[in-house]
Amino acid sequence: MRISWITDDKHVASIVDYGKAPGKYDLSATGEHTSYRYFFYTSGKIHHVKIGPLEPDTVYYYRCGGVDDEFSFKTPPASLPVEFAIVGDLGQTEWTASTLAHVRKTNYDMLLLPGDLSYADTQQPLWDSFGRFVEPYASKRPWMVTQGNHEIEAFPILHCHPFEAYNARWRMPFEESGSTSNLYYSFDVAGAIHVIMLGSYTDFDSKSAQYKWLVQDLAKVDRWRTPWLIVLLHAPWYNTNTAHQGEGEAMRKAMESLLYNARVDAVFVGHVHAYERFKRVYDNEANSCGPVHITIGDGGNREGLARDFDEGHKTVSLSLFHEASFGHGRLSVVNRTHAHWSWHRNDESDSTVADEVWLDSLSASEACKIDPSLAYSGTTTKDEL
Repeated sequence: MRISWITDDKHVASIVDYGKAPGKYDLSATGEHTSYRYFFYTSGKIHHVKIGPLEPDTVYYYRCGGVDDEFSFKTPPASLPVEFAIVGDLGQTEWTASTLAHVRKTNYDMLLLPGDLSYADTQQPLWDSFGRFVEPYASKRPWMVTQGNHEIEAFPILHCHPFEAYNARWRMPFEESGSTSNLYYSFDVAGAIHVIMLGSYTDFDSKSAQYKWLVQDLAKVDRWRTPWLIVLLHAPWYNTNTAHQGEGEAMRKAMESLLYNARVDAVFVGHVHAYERFKRVYDNEANSCGPVHITIGDGGNREGLARDFDEGHKTVSLSLFHEASFGHGRLSVVNRTHAHWSWHRNDESDSTVADEVWLDSLSASEACKIDPSLAYSGTTTKDEL
């Protein structure tokens, strides 16, 4: 587990003391620190400390930098079942607070966020307030995130370093997964689920580092040992909402065949501020061996909901359910072959399950057995970039 926090005091050591009993820290780890400047803004000291090895399904108590404030978190289990909370386009509004309160009401093992975290949009103090806003949640469970368009924060000539705040503050395990960029990486959960986080806003064509990394990462996945394969990215490849229409099309053309040939089970995206679930799909057609695409960009952003769906869109027949409401999703992977997905609409003090479906792992499908001659090659469709 990597623990990250920020201090105004530049003299605080990048140390985490931890143990399995409150107030008893019999283990300690030292990490690294960084900071960054953004025009007239200078960040605090950003600490990143990796602790472990840790026991699965265990509560650990910890303190940061030798300070007495104690936090605790629970590690994910070593085997199934496991439950993910999935929420995109979070922000820091009253709706965000409602969404996170609903997320916390039911136990979960890990939170996955497909981009657009703080909505700082160059106003760097909003990154600090976002950290304080999510600390009660992100300090207790692993938060695994990928970037969205609101994390870019670059200007031609004036500030040519995109993702500077995001990369400094939200350091993900990219090096551990063989990636050279914090914008895309992968990890395993419960010994049975491989999660891939992709970057919609970095190069993704067949000559790019991300594409080559994805080919290598998929080739390492043994679907007998790891029956579930899910992907998160920001800009949807399938979308019947008029908002952000077609913005993920270039990436879909470049990478969709890789995911299809690897028999990815589900793709979760954000960007569109609404909820939408599609059939299993590939190349704009229903395909029982393709992934289920789910848009979950309704976490609580400050820009409001995307209410206009195009009922005449060419893929409308592939869309099974859509609604413009704030909420979050739950993916409960029950065993090697079955998982339950549910979308929970925010309803004031309560949340309501408004959509749900059982998913079968494609690794268990005889009809969808992976063809070794095609897997990870990207040869099913042309790369049109």
